[in-house]
Amino acid sequence: MRKTGLALVALMATAGCATEPASPMGSDLFAMMGGVSPEESDRKAAQLNGSPLGSEKNPVRANMPAGQREYLSRLRCADGRAPSASRIGSMGAGPYGSIVDAYAVICAGSSPAESTVYMDMYHPAHVETKAVPGFTIVN
Repeated sequence: MRKTGLALVALMATAGCATEPASPMGSDLFAMMGGVSPEESDRKAAQLNGSPLGSEKNPVRANMPAGQREYLSRLRCADGRAPSASRIGSMGAGPYGSIVDAYAVICAGSSPAESTVYMDMYHPAHVETKAVPGFTIVN
């Protein structure tokens, strides 16, 4: 009896998944994790444009941890060298409603000496092309 009940639950779950439409990001798991649709992301970004990019009020949008690392790898210090970056941690919900991460970004022997860059990794359709203040970016 127990095996039959479990099989029925599994069958119902599979059937429900097959009939539900895909999330705007193409992954229901991603949406459950707090992913932001491209339309909502762009709409909200236009409202946040008054705050400096990379600040708590206007985090850099990225596609998961790989997108955060990719963005940070393109930043350049005043001397043209790549800064070092290390994750400080999660800082709670940001202006997009998803979790924001903070990174310590350091330009050894150059400027800015040390900056904190806030990033929101729940934007699968976005690749940021602008640099945070004090840096340039390689595109």
